[in-house]
Amino acid sequence: MRLITRDDILDILAKSRQRGIRFLLSKLTFNQLARTKSAFDESAILHSNWWIIPAVKERWNALITGDPKQTYEKFMMDHYFQNCKNIRLISIGSGSCSHEITLAQYPQFDEIVCVDLAKNRLEEAKAIAEKKDIHNMTFVCANILDYPFEGTFDIVLFHSSLHHFDNLAQLIPEKIIPILNPGGYLVINEYVGPTRLQHPKHQIDAINQSIQTIPLLLRKRFKTDWIKNKYSGSGLIRMILADPSECIDSSSILPCIHLHFETCIEKPYGGNLLMHVLKDIAHHFIEMDEEKEKVLRQLFDMEDQYLMTRSSDFIFGIYQLKTA
Repeated sequence: MRLITRDDILDILAKSRQRGIRFLLSKLTFNQLARTKSAFDESAILHSNWWIIPAVKERWNALITGDPKQTYEKFMMDHYFQNCKNIRLISIGSGSCSHEITLAQYPQFDEIVCVDLAKNRLEEAKAIAEKKDIHNMTFVCANILDYPFEGTFDIVLFHSSLHHFDNLAQLIPEKIIPILNPGGYLVINEYVGPTRLQHPKHQIDAINQSIQTIPLLLRKRFKTDWIKNKYSGSGLIRMILADPSECIDSSSILPCIHLHFETCIEKPYGGNLLMHVLKDIAHHFIEMDEEKEKVLRQLFDMEDQYLMTRSSDFIFGIYQLKTA
């Protein structure tokens, strides 16, 4: 376990420019929930992470669905829930609810309940749903650990949120399974890698090798003049201060799910190298040209080579509750 790294110092300095001093000051509180909420405030809209790159999204689609243009929402509805009716789904940690809004437009859904701690994101999502004339969505600002949900659901969805929950060995059987109907489904699109991003040395070495293949001009960090030269990993102190919930028990996700659910489909889509290589420089790859396409192809090839002998840090999965 690394307590503090060079990247921690650089990240603090970069965040002061990218998200402002108010964001840094928000971390100076002993209230862990408040620090978690601040990680998703309005300043989070402006960032340069790997998931903003269109070519990366197409790569995910191809690895999950087999088609770079087909999203996981369409894939799961076409292949797993096409003949279902009156589905009731709950999304825990729904954030901006973009995936839930997409699903709500399928006629199979009777109700989609979106639960998140960030009230601002839920209000924005509600406005979007109303504009799209969507009426089968409910928005709940609450902590699932405390909220008494009414009734049960056919599907529980976690999109990039399950890795924020601690003690999954207790959470899944005590909080998730009780709100699922018999034979209900759990759908995840998640980081399932090492807890607290404590990646092994061979992974950090591979990340740094990948960074060095990128031209200097494409390594300029978002909203700075600094060149990204090296990744040294995440320290525990910074992770806990920035967001106490980040990857808090992520390595337990798949073992806990497999214990209680049958696997319908489980699709790895990497991220072991790309997430860290492209952090703070992803904005260079929004508008593409021949050179940038070549750079990304090389990075994709390096990650594919790495994954030939390593398990994926990110998984899309559909699981059905085991019968007693």
